[in-house]
Amino acid sequence: MPSIIKTLKVVADPNRLRILLLLKSEELSVAELQEILAMGQSTISTHLSQLKQAGLVEDRRTGKSNLYRSTGPAGGSLLEEILADAQREIAEFASDQAAMRRVLRKRQDKMRAFFDSVAGRLGKDYVPGKSWKSLAEALLRLMPPLTIADLGAGEGSSALLLSQRAVRVIAVDSSARMIEVGREKAASHGVENVEYRLGDMEEVPIGAGEVDLVFFSQSLHHALHPERALAEAARILAPGGRVVVLDLVKHRFEEAREMYADEWLGFSEVELEAMLENAGFANVETAVVDKDAEAPQFQTLLAVGNKLI
Repeated sequence: MPSIIKTLKVVADPNRLRILLLLKSEELSVAELQEILAMGQSTISTHLSQLKQAGLVEDRRTGKSNLYRSTGPAGGSLLEEILADAQREIAEFASDQAAMRRVLRKRQDKMRAFFDSVAGRLGKDYVPGKSWKSLAEALLRLMPPLTIADLGAGEGSSALLLSQRAVRVIAVDSSARMIEVGREKAASHGVENVEYRLGDMEEVPIGAGEVDLVFFSQSLHHALHPERALAEAARILAPGGRVVVLDLVKHRFEEAREMYADEWLGFSEVELEAMLENAGFANVETAVVDKDAEAPQFQTLLAVGNKLI
């Protein structure tokens, strides 16, 4: 743990405090911090280097850049008090937060543009982790009749499968084009118990306690904040409801970020179990249920959990 003196010396700079306040809530790249703070790349990098040396921030590699985040209160309650005071006293705090929200929207817009461009082709083109075996593993755990939310539904292939035994399926996706294609598919197959809603899985347009089961099929790794998406799943579930997550096991195929607009390179069983438990789910079970034969041999991770209250 860094010394209190070293910590105080590092956070004495107002711009480093601004960076800490941003990284306290979001992971951001150097380029994103440049855009938010209107500072040069070398200045941002210098500040980050000093914060990292003090043990106040850490980074992880993502594609061609690094994402930085706060390591938490390395200086204990004293640092927390400093950041709380800085939030009130730094004049740029509100504008920094607004700029950060714009940067995050750009990330989401990039992802949404990718899915708009492939709407109508999914199911024909290869998508990692979308195998019939993994879907069957999930379907075996469903208990009809249910009202189901399919979050990050895409064009609704899973929603249409689930509709055969569900009372109602609410398919949510952030791509307007995906929603349009999904509605066309449902209409062409005469499916009347699937409702498509435009929305983000981190702010789901479904009321609290409205559904019996929440289904994520290869969608959670597209969320900017997976833990928020799982918290939303808990919110919209009725007591006794269930969550089912199909996603990729953590991998190193960095090209997936560009090829499939992936925000996360999958999750380990430990990570996914912890996120589900932190979101309020109990009786969490995880299992690796499939492995692609072709390189890079993506593996599919299944997780289930119950909302008790």
